[in-house]
Amino acid sequence: MTRERKVLVYLILSIGIVLTMTPFLWMISNSFKDTSEIFSYPPTLWPQVPIVTNYIRLFTALRVSFGRNLFNSTVVAIVTTLATLLLSALGGFAFSKYEFKGKRMLFYILLGSMMLPFQAIVVPLYILMVRFGWVDNYRALIIPFVASPLGTFLMRQYMVTIPSAVIDAARVDGCSEFRIFAQIALPLSKPALGSLTIVTFMNSWNSFLWPLIVLSTDRLLTMPVALNNFVYLYQAEYGLVMAGATLAAAPVIAIFIRLQKYFVSGLTLGATKL
Repeated sequence: MTRERKVLVYLILSIGIVLTMTPFLWMISNSFKDTSEIFSYPPTLWPQVPIVTNYIRLFTALRVSFGRNLFNSTVVAIVTTLATLLLSALGGFAFSKYEFKGKRMLFYILLGSMMLPFQAIVVPLYILMVRFGWVDNYRALIIPFVASPLGTFLMRQYMVTIPSAVIDAARVDGCSEFRIFAQIALPLSKPALGSLTIVTFMNSWNSFLWPLIVLSTDRLLTMPVALNNFVYLYQAEYGLVMAGATLAAAPVIAIFIRLQKYFVSGLTLGATKL
């Protein structure tokens, strides 16, 4: 690559970074501003007089503390992620290393289910939650999503790349199937597990439509629904929204930074194997 082309590539990447980071920095900056300064003209990137009132109000001045909403989202996201990782890994291991009747058809059905938008199943899913008595309950936020078609597909595609000779050698040594799964398949699938962790946690953490439909008790609301409640009919608490959004973004960023080394390899390795 010539020097001029490198300069052009770096310039384009730098512009992309600026365009990506500016809204994020604007959100953080506004979280430390008074409402009057947020709407001041010309706008200021950094607060002239930084305040922490918005953060204090989130945890002290509301009918239900925003800390409770963060706790709700944390519980739902962690439980959903762990359950999804377990079930997806089990399903991926079965599809990649076992032969059984109807395997190919089931796999195609799995792929087909990934093409259905969530909005297409909202109504029947809600009716099902009503019949189960799970409305306004954590179970409605967790259980319908732990059997992830995307997660099973991702784990299957990655586990196909694990040499079958390793699995056969473990069987010859007397390992049980679950031990092979736990001590061989899972450790070798860390990149895929890392990628699936990021995707699942982020989807659960940022979920808005489904919690808005099934939750009605203020103490059970997750963070995105609680943030939406700061926007009223004729006014909006933008300072609170920005402070809450800043706090809400921190866990996702932290998880991505921790697992980013697995992300690209987990999504790309084995992506062409069917």
